[in-house]
Amino acid sequence: MHVACSRRQALAILAGAGVASQSAISFAVADESLGAIAASSGFVFGAAAGPVIDKDVAYRELYAKHAKIVTTDVAMKMGTIAPQSDIRRFESADRLLQFCASNKIPMRGHCLIWNEWVPAWVRNLSVAERQKFFDSYIEEVVGRYAGKLQSWDIVNEPFWPGHKAPGGYRLGPWYEAFGTDYIRRAFERAAMVDKTAKFVLNEAQTERDDDVGRAVRSGLLRLVDELKDADVRLDAVGLQGHLQPRYPHDSGRFAEFVHALAERKVDIYITEFDVRDDTFPDDIPSRDAMIAETAEKFLNTTLRIPAVKMVIAWELADNYSFYTDAAKKKNPLADRLPRPLPFDDAMQKKPLWFAMARAFRNNARKT
Repeated sequence: MHVACSRRQALAILAGAGVASQSAISFAVADESLGAIAASSGFVFGAAAGPVIDKDVAYRELYAKHAKIVTTDVAMKMGTIAPQSDIRRFESADRLLQFCASNKIPMRGHCLIWNEWVPAWVRNLSVAERQKFFDSYIEEVVGRYAGKLQSWDIVNEPFWPGHKAPGGYRLGPWYEAFGTDYIRRAFERAAMVDKTAKFVLNEAQTERDDDVGRAVRSGLLRLVDELKDADVRLDAVGLQGHLQPRYPHDSGRFAEFVHALAERKVDIYITEFDVRDDTFPDDIPSRDAMIAETAEKFLNTTLRIPAVKMVIAWELADNYSFYTDAAKKKNPLADRLPRPLPFDDAMQKKPLWFAMARAFRNNARKT
């Protein structure tokens, strides 16, 4: 039987169809890969991966779907590879490399030389012994992975103004052994062994617009000039991108700094991206919104600079963030835990994920 419907009923039916259609669109967008969104806009998105992906199948699948590059978290740090003078442990790095190869995902090595996270036995060596180990370690580790990595963080965090060293350099066993020349030496030794990986100088704190951040920026620009003048192979500078709203940030001055780096003819990678949220409200929806806003503003400033090629999150899900590890160690019963990453502890997308997707799309590069 045919029943005539009123105009109001017709509009209601159409509205319902519209909602259903919009829901389908939202679902389709929500099911997309963040790595694919970035790639379609001319960027590479990926994440650092810790050994937990060997055990957590759902987390591993998150990388297979969303990451177009993977950075080793702790697997290639000296404390993992050389815990004792007569032991080398490459198993964790080798497993991650196999995972990446089986999923056709390039891998980044992090990090070859750093004045932190150095095994105690190395610190106890004499200067001469340390110098000898420095060279042999680089040759052994870089040689093992030569031709297998997209890039290497050759030197990590050379600056820390808090140590009060001349030029704002970070103190430690390699600085003690060689002075600031350890940086050039590390790049040159690595270049003797690996001819294909991109060589990266990786640094933290440059997002801060305070005395510490400005000191690190000026030191980094000076160091890049020195390495270039010495004909050192330096392909990219990594700016970690641990956004810390507790410190001031000026997007205009930060953009000027990134442009200044780009003028030195290096690519720029955002290598350890996340948002520290300890100064934000406890309320999760409010906090997630502020995290997303912080990230989107930063990315919109940074991604419009052509030299910026890559954004790498420091892990993918909140429960595996190093901020979460620190919070749990401080208070195992804490109700509030950090939410610095694009996925929550149930592997579900958060507002940060959508903010990053928008930033990639809004800054798409013409091909």
